[in-house]
Amino acid sequence: MQIDYAKEAVKQGFTSLGLKSNTHVVLVGLKKSQHDLAHHQEKLFEIDDHMGIAISGMTADARFLCKFMRNQCINYSYTHESNQPAERLVGQIAKKSQVKTCHPSKRPFGVGLLVAAIDESGTHLFETCPSANYYEYHAMAIGDRCQSAKTYLERNYESFAALGWEDLVKHGVKAMRASAQDTELTEHNVSVGIVGKDQKFRMLTPQELRQYLAGSDGAEPMQIA
Repeated sequence: MQIDYAKEAVKQGFTSLGLKSNTHVVLVGLKKSQHDLAHHQEKLFEIDDHMGIAISGMTADARFLCKFMRNQCINYSYTHESNQPAERLVGQIAKKSQVKTCHPSKRPFGVGLLVAAIDESGTHLFETCPSANYYEYHAMAIGDRCQSAKTYLERNYESFAALGWEDLVKHGVKAMRASAQDTELTEHNVSVGIVGKDQKFRMLTPQELRQYLAGSDGAEPMQIA
């Protein structure tokens, strides 16, 4: 029963999505503001130079997992003098989540993560669930009203493999716009993170965001069958 509540917390979070090519991974998050006077809550976090995450669900749980992932990357780098393999770290998150599902005095993490990373085996995009399952995708969207974004990604993912990060960002913004049709996308409520070969994880600046958001304004709205 608690796992169902945790999954529902992920579904009610604002939309986050990710997509990857052979050389880059892009994360896009729609940020939420609790009040007109409040700052928007961050949806994307840097884990290491080769890894970042987008979240949907309870931000407090996400920050806890973010700290754990950062510590694991630091420890691995110190011990092995190389970057933490993505699937190994995601597996550790799954083990940590599984303990939460079977302990009588604990509750499952109420957050879903999209983990974007690049390592020796290539680019990766993983989704983690409160149930301790994890999956790897070419493109994925999670959170509230994510179905429209998923539909856009399903129709276009076959063309992603050969794209650079600029074109991936354009597709990511279009998918987010399809999912948030009632919400005006601005540099204040959208975050975009990229990581790739010979490119450390970084967030796009507000100036770069304005450019890509303006470029997608003219796109025709996607029709959902």
